[in-house]
Amino acid sequence: MSEFVDRLVARASEEGLLDVAYATVDTPLGEAAVAATPRGLVRVALPNEGVDRMLARLAADVSPRILEYPARLDEARRELEEYFEGRRDHFELQLDWRLSHPGFYRKVLRATSRVPFGEVISYREAAERAGNPRAFRAAGTALSLPSAAPA
Repeated sequence: MSEFVDRLVARASEEGLLDVAYATVDTPLGEAAVAATPRGLVRVALPNEGVDRMLARLAADVSPRILEYPARLDEARRELEEYFEGRRDHFELQLDWRLSHPGFYRKVLRATSRVPFGEVISYREAAERAGNPRAFRAAGTALSLPSAAPA
């Protein structure tokens, strides 16, 4: 981005006119995209999804006030690069969970997000960690759904 655009985007952010910032990241799979709100990382789009599709979903589900602002996503991009280089096995980013399905499904996602790298748990264990040991089928469903809430 040009220096002028950088200043413009920074000013929009400072004045509360930027709800979602995004940036692209080169990965071994191709160009991915990451997006964040002031709450934290809200979306990661792998190369098969495409940036335009991700932006359209974010505009519909979060806010149309979206700008490319790589500086706000430096930490997310750095952690992803380290992961793909084999130098990172966990992420330390704040997350904005608003696009995840609410209720029990969100509890399952939060519980499984704490499973250490390389470890595997069953759907029954995921259900237990989410507070409902008998809901193992629902836990499996939660883990098979796309991350974005239904439109």
